[in-house]
Amino acid sequence: MADMERIGFIGLGIMGVPMVGNLIEAGYAPTVWNRSQPGIDACVALGASAADSPLAAARASDILITIVTDSPDVEDVLVGRDDAAIHGLAEGAVVIDMSTISPAVTRELAAQLSARGVAMLDAPVSGGDTGAKAGTLSIMVGGEADVLERCRPVLEAMGSTITHCGPSGAGQTVKLCNQVAIAGALLGVCEALSLAQKSGVDQERMLAAISAGAAGSWQLSNLGPKIAVEDYAPGFMVRLMQKDLRLALEAGADVLQPLPNTSLVQQLYHQLQASGLGDEGTQALARVVSGLGQPISR
Repeated sequence: MADMERIGFIGLGIMGVPMVGNLIEAGYAPTVWNRSQPGIDACVALGASAADSPLAAARASDILITIVTDSPDVEDVLVGRDDAAIHGLAEGAVVIDMSTISPAVTRELAAQLSARGVAMLDAPVSGGDTGAKAGTLSIMVGGEADVLERCRPVLEAMGSTITHCGPSGAGQTVKLCNQVAIAGALLGVCEALSLAQKSGVDQERMLAAISAGAAGSWQLSNLGPKIAVEDYAPGFMVRLMQKDLRLALEAGADVLQPLPNTSLVQQLYHQLQASGLGDEGTQALARVVSGLGQPISR
């Protein structure tokens, strides 16, 4: 194990903790940091070492992984504070950002790190907490191909599908395409279930009938059954999907690509957030869809 890369890991939430666990199972000894203590404690219990700042995590790393909430959060831990990671990264180190953030911000950060002799990969993931726990995440990578090959064993500890999408920012763009496709598919699932229910057809039988045909999708097979029994526990929260859809709409505006379906889903999710349901799973979109067509009280 002496020749293995030293791994740092920043961001220990619903995704980060199981990802650290899979790195440990693969033989790595991560040094971890998080803005709150519970995530650190959970990873230390698995065998990780704790750092007291992003800088300290970076100093203990050849490869530093980040997976935090949004573009400002990545900027903060990497470059935006006195104890930011950039001040502890040695020349020749690599940052792998596995958050979902703006492609433009990714390219800006990559340039800042490059000026210090540090490479960066943007490597957002799909697969939710289930994929994080199982080590089967789909990882979309932007950056230099040779840097990806160096980091591939680390990524393979966390994901089963690793795709080089292009230069810096391309991984983030592909992740936003992923969220656009999910949003459209999930809206269709919610509409189908609501139509079945209001037509007097058993929702679970409807799902069984159409899942193996042309309507089949991950959303239908995995979230459809949860919607049918009104299980809205989060695998991926509404508020996080809203952040991703906002980024997708911004990216679309940058290249003058209208995204009407994505915009519609975002507006429907606003209703959930206005109702205080932003921490529910994305399948809670069904709550809004099923409410459409209901009589309005005078």
